[in-house]
Amino acid sequence: MDTTLTLPILIALIGVALLFDFLNGLHDAANSIATIVSTRVLRPQYAVAWAAFFNFIAFLFFGLHVAQTIGTGIIEPSVIDPTVIFAALVGAIAWNLITWWLGIPSSSSHALIGGLVGGGIAKAGLSAMLWTGLTKTLLAIVVSPLVGFLLALVLVWIVSWLSVRSTPFAVDRAFRILQFVSASLYSLGHGGNDAQKTMGIIAVLLFSQGYLGTEFSVPFWVVLSCQAAMALGTLMGGWRIVRTMGLRITKLTPMQGFCAETGGAATLFAATWLGVPVSTTHTITGAIIGVGAAKRSSAVRWNVASSIVYAWVITIPASAAISAVTYWIVQTVK
Repeated sequence: MDTTLTLPILIALIGVALLFDFLNGLHDAANSIATIVSTRVLRPQYAVAWAAFFNFIAFLFFGLHVAQTIGTGIIEPSVIDPTVIFAALVGAIAWNLITWWLGIPSSSSHALIGGLVGGGIAKAGLSAMLWTGLTKTLLAIVVSPLVGFLLALVLVWIVSWLSVRSTPFAVDRAFRILQFVSASLYSLGHGGNDAQKTMGIIAVLLFSQGYLGTEFSVPFWVVLSCQAAMALGTLMGGWRIVRTMGLRITKLTPMQGFCAETGGAATLFAATWLGVPVSTTHTITGAIIGVGAAKRSSAVRWNVASSIVYAWVITIPASAAISAVTYWIVQTVK
């Protein structure tokens, strides 16, 4: 492993990783707040503060299984060096900024994974890949939105059946309160799964430089730094993507918002405990489509949903390509 990295460069690379984490929070703020804003339960400025708080405290509720997967389960740890990490972060950040500017809710998680794949392949070819971990992650691209879709769909049916004797006003009032709970749970799931991806990147960088001894682990200061960076990014908001997630896919009521957030949160909780780095964007999009489809299929703007799916499909290849080019440029300049 490369152990020649100077301390200032190491600190700079950690700073780039935390910048990615901040942009992840900024880019994915819509995942946590789109439904609660679109149903007018909270004003945007209060919603981002609410989500940021629960993003930050997520480490109190989850282990670090996702960080372990990112750090040691996607590409061979022996392949990882500072150039690979830098290329991976550039690929992920560049793709995040492109999709944020276009208002497309792509996955920050899969952009980071694509960045790792691109940097790893650029250095060592396909032998750098750990296919078990990568296959599990690729499978989650399909499974997580599908699970979010089904859970939200079933929740809408159950809640509608339980509320059949209540007036629309009473149902609306009750679920405006319950949305505070569901939004909190979703923000916990978001902070628990997404912040760990940057933890894994920083930890494997430290490990590659010999700062963690012989066994991979995540120092507590890395945990706090990543949770804080993500929470700060969420606090800044991602209004372009909020509009797509909360308004353009389908029109939501407080009851539907509650079901989408609860279904999405349950999916994220399960994935985080299993150590699967899923996309919070994919999950909440699937859940929002689920609540729209429960009403009637025409309630979902399928053209918007399909354009989001196209972005999902190209995220890993696009970020991998940017990462690979970055790796080759850095190697040429050295």
